[in-house]
Amino acid sequence: MHIPSNQLSSGQIRTDIREGEKVVDLPPKADADIYFIGRIHTPFATSSECPRRGDLNGPICRIELFEPWRAGLTKIGEHSHLQILYWMHLASRDHVLQCPRRDGDAIGTFAIRSPNRPNPIASSVVKLVEILEDGLLVQGLDCIDGTPLVDIKPERCPNA
Repeated sequence: MHIPSNQLSSGQIRTDIREGEKVVDLPPKADADIYFIGRIHTPFATSSECPRRGDLNGPICRIELFEPWRAGLTKIGEHSHLQILYWMHLASRDHVLQCPRRDGDAIGTFAIRSPNRPNPIASSVVKLVEILEDGLLVQGLDCIDGTPLVDIKPERCPNA
């Protein structure tokens, strides 16, 4: 069943589209599968509580890694900073034009860091604080508590 981009599956008209924004109909199927390898625990319960960008001196957050992925943390302590990729599970996936300042001035989805995008994958560079038996403690995340974890990579950027 096809649902127009301005309607919810219940038939109600969407209220999350601001003046000047544009949404599109999503493709009927996805092209790939993603395995969530863990869950991110932060002090942020809503998107409005999240910092706009992660702060390397921000609150300590816990990255929980599911079995069988925990062995992948072997020697992670050799890196002071990590790149965390996560799935913004509460984001809208059909926005192509957005008005982040709510002034009606539209900006293309790929020109901003909004969570609302076709593939809501986010990335944060974090500081490694501690290695746990089931995950990591880090600083620098900017996501809602309970966000699904997609990947962890060492960050070798000279700015980190």
